[in-house]
Amino acid sequence: MKTGTAFEHERKKPYICSKLKIEKAMKKLIIFDLDGTLLNTIADLAQSTNHALQALGYPTHPESAYNFMVGNGINKLFERALPEGEKSEENVLRVRKEFVPYYDVHNADKSRPYPGIPELLEQLQEKGMILAVASNKYQSATAKLISHYFPRIRFTAVFGQREGVNVKPDPTVVHDILDITRISREDVLYVGDSGVDMQTAANAGVTACGVTWGFRPRTELEEFHPAHIVDNATDIAVIASL
Repeated sequence: MKTGTAFEHERKKPYICSKLKIEKAMKKLIIFDLDGTLLNTIADLAQSTNHALQALGYPTHPESAYNFMVGNGINKLFERALPEGEKSEENVLRVRKEFVPYYDVHNADKSRPYPGIPELLEQLQEKGMILAVASNKYQSATAKLISHYFPRIRFTAVFGQREGVNVKPDPTVVHDILDITRISREDVLYVGDSGVDMQTAANAGVTACGVTWGFRPRTELEEFHPAHIVDNATDIAVIASL
């Protein structure tokens, strides 16, 4: 599943910021990003975007290029994928019109959970922790992929990009999950693979955990000084129990 230099990270022990050593209580709510955190979706995103670009006569991109295009919602993905001089709102919407029907059919062709993720979710659920998803992928695709790959996990909330709601790093999606669960910020762990996720956690006032197996390199996570950075899914269970 891990390909390209962005994923070739040296195995390290989970990084725990010293300021968190005072935290005693187990986390009650774990919020996960989707793409690059729970699922490796890059192949299907790349294939579907290239399909849309090709249909409109635009040049396509190698799969590896999409690691740095995704993360801010599909409209931003399309803007980044379009050639210079063609990044208008009109063209973004044209690409979206081609992309969505194709991706809706092909979004589970090659996407797979990262190693250890299904087991981690089962373990956290058995411990009684509340689980939620906060993604910038559009809502219908987010819900479909979670249902398809994690049918045994009882997520309290599964939120993707919703009409009229700002995308991450705006903290609205986290606030909405907190409103539903009635959990305090200090009892929350937010897990993601990108700087956008680390910003989202900071903006929401919750503890951030960066994962290095996703689309962005460790150095991007380190720029935002999250409380934790982990290389293995099993490390998240340890951190959630601190």
